[in-house]
Amino acid sequence: MPGFGAVTEARSFLDLDAIDAATLRGILDKATDLRSAWAQGVRERPLTDKTVALIFEKPSTRTRISFDVAVRQLGGESIVVSAQDMQLGRGETVADTAKVLSRYVDAIAIRALKHGTLTELAAEATVPVINGLTDRSHPCQVMADIMTYEQYKGPIKDAVIAWSGDGNNVAASWIHAAQRFGFTFRIACPETLRPDADLVRWAESAGGKIVVTDSVADAVNGADCVVTDTWVSMGNNDAAVRRKLLKPYQVNADIMAMAKKDAIFMHCLPASRDEEVTAEVIDGPQSVVWDEAENRLHAQKGILYWCLS
Repeated sequence: MPGFGAVTEARSFLDLDAIDAATLRGILDKATDLRSAWAQGVRERPLTDKTVALIFEKPSTRTRISFDVAVRQLGGESIVVSAQDMQLGRGETVADTAKVLSRYVDAIAIRALKHGTLTELAAEATVPVINGLTDRSHPCQVMADIMTYEQYKGPIKDAVIAWSGDGNNVAASWIHAAQRFGFTFRIACPETLRPDADLVRWAESAGGKIVVTDSVADAVNGADCVVTDTWVSMGNNDAAVRRKLLKPYQVNADIMAMAKKDAIFMHCLPASRDEEVTAEVIDGPQSVVWDEAENRLHAQKGILYWCLS
């Protein structure tokens, strides 16, 4: 038995490229099982007597509520705080915060402004740390997205996923996922908003099928799924420039017509209708955004189960 204050090995969920493909598949399979069991009235309580701290450095709807409910549905307790509710917001170091929280809770999920905050927290904590979003990546979202794709269209392996818009943190996690799950990811975006070149090189060198282009048609033609995200996120100070650059990348009916007839549309939300996507598409028959949002809950159950069971 570890002594008081002993360092123990924690199973953290930081990024998709940090976890092997078989483990990620196992997490998704468990999440799907938990979703089915809940719908049938079967309740698994693997987090009984466990407490999870949920820290938010920026506002959140889906991440905050889905994690809170996921912990509760798995039998645990959650504590939701903003950085300003803690001494972290008054200058206490991330390292000190990690060490203290590790004495109180069984896991920490954080939505951080900077990826470095996440990695430092995980390095100093002795409990699992989960990436609820950083400026670099959003792995929980893409796990839910893959879950949604497979809910509608079957295994994602060998599928073609097209992204139109900003090569942002969600797109980065899609690149990680393409390498891990064996599908093609085509991303259309302006040259100045392309995903990190080192990330693309990593995926390609590891066998990932990644296409980066400035042509929406080249990305979307024949795709099984079309994905986009908001053009202006919290922290962006160049809204007018971004809107001008990204206007040609709006997902509309003409763009969806380039994809396969049974293609689905996904968006992680919140959405700005008639900006990155038209109302006709996001509220239309090919849109699966509401199941996608629900699957945040189920995917995070699978992640929590893996981290803590």
